[in-house]
Amino acid sequence: MIVITVIDDNMGMMFNNRRQSQDCILREQILALAGSGRLWMNHYTYRQFLNCDSASITVDDAFLAKAGAGEYCFVENVSPACYEKHIEKIVLFRWNRTYPADFYFDIDLAGSEWRQVETEEFPGSSHKKITKETYIHG
Repeated sequence: MIVITVIDDNMGMMFNNRRQSQDCILREQILALAGSGRLWMNHYTYRQFLNCDSASITVDDAFLAKAGAGEYCFVENVSPACYEKHIEKIVLFRWNRTYPADFYFDIDLAGSEWRQVETEEFPGSSHKKITKETYIHG
């Protein structure tokens, strides 16, 4: 599976059971990544995509357990570390700022076998710069 998530400069994902921020251009980027493939997410995350017309979205609260090889999973409020052995690629979108956080991305990318292979920056609708980083295992 390919994990997609959005983090702040301290790897924070959520604060007080809410996402730190959201951005409509970022949603477009995520849908474009998935293309005609499957994009898994839970019901919480799907609320961001209610107005998006995409047949690729599959909503299931057990999405990380059900996603197959090559399928995308947008993770916001669950721990991906428990599924790390099944993850082929990680795509991080960085807000490039620090928000309050109490829930963090919990896969160690710096001291592990993950290797960054791509970096790209683009302007968002709510952030001047969003950075996309892609990591592969090995």
